[in-house]
Amino acid sequence: MIDLGLYNYWIVIALMMSGLYALIARGNLIRKLIGLNIFQASVFLLYISVGFVRDGAAPILAPDVESYSNPLPHVLILTAIVVGVATTALGLALAVRIHGAYGSIDDDVLDRQRD
Repeated sequence: MIDLGLYNYWIVIALMMSGLYALIARGNLIRKLIGLNIFQASVFLLYISVGFVRDGAAPILAPDVESYSNPLPHVLILTAIVVGVATTALGLALAVRIHGAYGSIDDDVLDRQRD
């Protein structure tokens, strides 16, 4: 039986598998980049889900607070978002250059032209 209390992990798994499928199975470079972004978003959701503390407060010492939230996963996700945007921009720039040089961004066409 599927535990619906862990629905966010099932969403992460579904996004991760769909992003991995798009990354591996598709021949178009733009579709590969979209698959990579979906995979990255699933990892972001996983880290945010793991770092969530119910009724957790900011890590500032106060007399009435009993549980604190760890800010490290959120900081790591902010850094990963910046790296993901830079990776996407570089991938799109490379796709534009490849299209300009070879006239296509499909893997099969590029392999035939290279041989």
